[in-house]
Amino acid sequence: MSDALLQVRNLRVHFGAFPALQDISFDLAQGETLGLVGESGSGKSTLARAILRLIPASSGSVLLQGESLLSLGKADLRRRRRDLQIVFQDPLASLNPRMSVGDALAEPLRIYEPSLSVPAREARIVEMLERVGLSAGMAHRYPHEFSGGQCQRIGIARAMMLRPRLLVCDEPVSSLDVSIQGQIVNLLVDLQRELGTAMLFISHNLAVVRHLSHRVLVIYRGRLVEAAARDVLFAAPAHPYTRALLAAVPDPTGPRQARALPGRVPTTGDEPFAAPGTAAGCAFHDRCAYAQASCLLTVPPLQEIASQHFAACHRWREVVYS
Repeated sequence: MSDALLQVRNLRVHFGAFPALQDISFDLAQGETLGLVGESGSGKSTLARAILRLIPASSGSVLLQGESLLSLGKADLRRRRRDLQIVFQDPLASLNPRMSVGDALAEPLRIYEPSLSVPAREARIVEMLERVGLSAGMAHRYPHEFSGGQCQRIGIARAMMLRPRLLVCDEPVSSLDVSIQGQIVNLLVDLQRELGTAMLFISHNLAVVRHLSHRVLVIYRGRLVEAAARDVLFAAPAHPYTRALLAAVPDPTGPRQARALPGRVPTTGDEPFAAPGTAAGCAFHDRCAYAQASCLLTVPPLQEIASQHFAACHRWREVVYS
């Protein structure tokens, strides 16, 4: 993408001998929201932290506006931090209990805009608090005095104080009540439209991802298995794992029993399926209704099966046209 803000190429992360991420590549445009979905342990948070250099990458490249984040020294990385912000899953744990809300929001301004006068800094804090639905008087209170939803609003306000170019949201609504989740999601959408911030949104909640994402990445066991525009992916998933994720979403209008995936279900007397993590081929073969012996031999490449629709599956045609 010519207007890409973030470019990730062949990113790998290993924890010892364990490959947590394998050859992840994607682009994120300015002002775009990219949803990242996958089950627990698939590598979503690891990917986010590797991009932000909160954990070291083993290989690959991460470019922000053409500048390599992985090769920056400490001073240059600190300079770039104002453009890279994150909202964590646990809103209360992400706030310093010894700092008032005002101090927490003032800290990034003191570091990156030290020339601001005290009145100007206080005005910026009040403006941001009101922008996220909180009152100016709350600036003197401490995190334990707020609800979970209010703490997440404070976390978002802190992340947006410097108007970052990239905001990473790591399961920002999973610990909140459903009624509060909608408010937080709508707040993120409004802030993005207002400030033009690009957003990488990690979530288990496919309904939330569908509501706010422009494109969606699907990750499984550390590998990118599908990438497509939101409407395309939800209407015509091309990877069996994506189909499994969508089939697992409860349908209140349908029958109570789980919906079965189409395709052939492997049995112990059929093709030679290896234990998870031991095969050289497709990582999903041991759970895939379409898998054949050939799926064990080579890792399927991420290929473009339609315009801007990518899937890593040897048998994607059978999946799409079944």
